[in-house]
Amino acid sequence: MPTHQSQRLSMNKQPDPDKISQYASTLWEPLTDEQRQLFAEHVTVIKPKRDEVLYREGDTPKYLYCLMRGKVSLFREGLSGQQIVRMVEPKGLFGYVAAFDNSNYRSTAIAGNDTELLLMPIKLVFHFIWENSDFAMLFLRELAMLLGLSVQRTMSLTQKHIRGRLSETLLHMKDKYGVEDDGKTLAVYLSRDDLAKMSNMTTSNAIRTLSAFAQEGIIAIEGRKIKFLDIKRLEHISSLG
Repeated sequence: MPTHQSQRLSMNKQPDPDKISQYASTLWEPLTDEQRQLFAEHVTVIKPKRDEVLYREGDTPKYLYCLMRGKVSLFREGLSGQQIVRMVEPKGLFGYVAAFDNSNYRSTAIAGNDTELLLMPIKLVFHFIWENSDFAMLFLRELAMLLGLSVQRTMSLTQKHIRGRLSETLLHMKDKYGVEDDGKTLAVYLSRDDLAKMSNMTTSNAIRTLSAFAQEGIIAIEGRKIKFLDIKRLEHISSLG
């Protein structure tokens, strides 16, 4: 288990507004000029190390997080071990839902490679929600999207077989992170353990299923790199469940 090191992170006060507008555009665009100035004065940017814990399940929310680059995994401890509940996509927002219902975090957030995050104080989030209806609508859309994804993932993980679950996870990662310049290689590198946790299976089952997909010519594997060779077959396996 990674250790909690976020208290020692170096923070860059008053980050470059141009960088904020580019990499945290979801938060930036709904704001007025006056609010943007207040935003830039109070947010911070951090560059955590790989596997560094940003917050733990049970912690009190203090910030809204925006993933500017890299990846972040959210997981919960279950009866059978850790379960990844979300992989945050670039420009994705997280860490705020618990604050909305005045509770503590229900998951633990861990940074991946080359991750850069913008942290916005929760108090400032609420201030803008009360002042700016467009900013408030942003969170209504975000919460509706998360609810829809949660329902979809719950049905998939409880109803699909191993091959269907893993194929859906691979397709979901492709939708979130895209592919590299070759048009085939998944643009995020995931460990077998991560894929297993996201697909609600053991690591050994994930390894065997990936190997089977490779032998069938559906994907190619090189270390953590996964190349899609036959998307239609992967989609077919996912749809069959």
